[in-house]
Amino acid sequence: MTELEEFADALLDQISVEINEEKDISTLSSRISEDSDFDVKFESPQQVTQRVKSDLVKKISEFTGISPSSNIEIEFPNLEELKRIKGKKVFATTDARDFVDKLFSALAKQDRQSIATVIKEDTAKFLVYSTYAKSYISKISTTYGDYLENTIYVNNFVLSSYPQIILYKQGKPYNLRFDTVNSGYVGALKMTILEELVHSIQTDLYEQNKTAVVEVNKINEELAKIILNLDDSIASKLAEYLQLPDVPPEFPIAKRANLFFTLNPDNFIVNVLGPDVMTFTKVEIDPTISSMIPQLLDIYQRWLGPIQRHHAAFSTMEGMAEFCVQKILADDEDFAQYLTTFMGTDISSYQVRKHMGKDLTNQVYSVHGKQTFEILIQNPPNTRELKDPQLYLKRISTK
Repeated sequence: MTELEEFADALLDQISVEINEEKDISTLSSRISEDSDFDVKFESPQQVTQRVKSDLVKKISEFTGISPSSNIEIEFPNLEELKRIKGKKVFATTDARDFVDKLFSALAKQDRQSIATVIKEDTAKFLVYSTYAKSYISKISTTYGDYLENTIYVNNFVLSSYPQIILYKQGKPYNLRFDTVNSGYVGALKMTILEELVHSIQTDLYEQNKTAVVEVNKINEELAKIILNLDDSIASKLAEYLQLPDVPPEFPIAKRANLFFTLNPDNFIVNVLGPDVMTFTKVEIDPTISSMIPQLLDIYQRWLGPIQRHHAAFSTMEGMAEFCVQKILADDEDFAQYLTTFMGTDISSYQVRKHMGKDLTNQVYSVHGKQTFEILIQNPPNTRELKDPQLYLKRISTK
């Protein structure tokens, strides 16, 4: 087995929990469909969505003062296609766009040889974007929807399987609990469509987030190339200094991969300096490390700006969507049933969950009402304002 095939296997192993979960869902769904005693039938996600969408659009418009576009499409891709779509959600540099698409396509097929071929094509890009692949694909079974370029993608695999699995596990007689589970299923789709419709109106925030992430990825690509080109003796000394596991000499890329994943600013700076780095304007690093990679301090310093803009924009986007879901669906019986049946919680517990973006939205809403959403979209907060909403309120009050 070549070193690149080892990398491919390692990546597949990192998403193996998700893959096994998908297999379990498929196996149980097949068993249910073959069980003649399971004589109840749920509407498809498409049917439910078609029935609830117009009302959700109206409620968003009334609550936020912003109407979602009438041109938004809703699609229900199969599992493999959904994984490829996840790759489209990675805001790669222009030069890396095709590479990322090929990586996600190979992963969607779980094709080790294709993954190894992609790695060989550009190992530096693989080091940067494999983390996205692992993160995005490993959450497929817990993510119900995505919004991308005027289209909402509903996780048809999960949402067409979970209701019947939940009901099946509750046991006979199935028709006795069908209405309860079905209500929770409808609530799950209401939440999903509403959340993604809210994302569809966040145009300026979306663009700010996208631009920032592309900058972050460009910097990470630069670091990956530097580390891959390190002299063997320097790579060995640095690995020893960082107390990384020994790697046999016949695996030179693996040694450098360990260095990249350790020194990647998303990992190294945050782990060393903590989450408060999101408000820092300057970083310092160990002089010994800097002497071996002289470019590192400059890379870290340039990384701070875009990562903070990404953090502020993304947290605001997610917080705004969660705030809208909580407020708009607060008295919705289907959503309440979803929380109980699917999540094992209730609306009160759900509403007290902490989220900086949601807390910011809540505080701005308490002052500005439905104008909040236009204000946040057109005047995004910075990370300090995200952490202290009073700073944001003070700034926008002077405009």
